[in-house]
Amino acid sequence: MNAASRQDPAPLRALDMCTQAANVAGSLLIVGLVVLIGADVVGRNLFASPISGVPEMVKLSIVAIVFLQAPQALKAGRMTRSDALIERINARFPTLGGAMETMFDLLAMLVIGAIFYATYPIFIRSWVRDDFVGAAGDFTAPTWPVKLMILIGAALLTLQFFARILRRYRSVIP
Repeated sequence: MNAASRQDPAPLRALDMCTQAANVAGSLLIVGLVVLIGADVVGRNLFASPISGVPEMVKLSIVAIVFLQAPQALKAGRMTRSDALIERINARFPTLGGAMETMFDLLAMLVIGAIFYATYPIFIRSWVRDDFVGAAGDFTAPTWPVKLMILIGAALLTLQFFARILRRYRSVIP
């Protein structure tokens, strides 16, 4: 935890802890996929017996991993973006640069909020209907856990964009 994070109010520190927990969950999911895919390859090649459902599990897990790890990427400043223009503006006109960064964060909150809004009914439907992927009798996996991870990740990402705005103006707000 850096010095700036230690000075954050308790709600921002709690958000950062939740974000880190989601990141760890995404990392564990990656490790689980590596083990699963490795076991599937060994099963196919040595025993002519693949593990059922590996492609479905990979397909579901990739989406979950992205949404679980995106909030920490944003918090750590590793979110992909082009900085050339904004760095020049920040160097010459810091107030304008800060306003542009804030506008970016607000627009990002709107986009991620729309993803959350669109995913919520899909999550409810998959929960209620017990939707699954795979073939009955061979392999099935419910889809609602992934939808839930998308919602959790989208909520954390939206809150991290808001936290960026708060941290940007921390010295201005008493």
